[in-house]
Amino acid sequence: MRVDFDPEALDRTSFYKLLTSVVVPRPIAWVSTIDPVTFSANLAPHSFFNVACVSPPIVQFSSVGRKDSLRNIEETGEFVVSLAPEHLFEQVNATGTDFPHGVSEFDEVGIAREPSSRVKPPRVAASPVALECVLHSTVRLGDSTVVFGRVVHAAVSEAVMTDGHPDIRRLRPLSRLGKDEWGTLGEVLEISRIRYADWPGHRAQ
Repeated sequence: MRVDFDPEALDRTSFYKLLTSVVVPRPIAWVSTIDPVTFSANLAPHSFFNVACVSPPIVQFSSVGRKDSLRNIEETGEFVVSLAPEHLFEQVNATGTDFPHGVSEFDEVGIAREPSSRVKPPRVAASPVALECVLHSTVRLGDSTVVFGRVVHAAVSEAVMTDGHPDIRRLRPLSRLGKDEWGTLGEVLEISRIRYADWPGHRAQ
């Protein structure tokens, strides 16, 4: 037995809550931008985030509504995605507050920043990973805008590296779940993908 939900019969908020409760866990893009008028640094978490392309390296996130992050990126063409780590849980959540336009979340929340290498928006100093991006394109979908950013520089803390590769157990990324729920790393499962040549019962030609 299943419960059926018709998006045409539900209001926007109700179906949004359903989607964000079942499309889980969602990685968080902690996006920093620069206001082109006040030059203040904006910082906001966006949980509709993923990799869009490998070559060239492009990441994407969706701005639900016309938020400061989106407006700043459209005006300046630059942004930084910092990884949202578990130890900064409260700070990540606080940067989602609807501060007035032009107010810096870095300053209000008390988050230290550091200069980026290739773009003007700063990185989150305490975040172990920063992806510096230039705007590739945007796509408007209803009440949301998908932002595609080409990664021009990646900076990873040596403290989270193992054998030259970022270690998930050291990164300790946060994720968003439904309602006011957040996810932490938990148990890590490892398994290799099976090649068809090794599939049981397959006979090589």
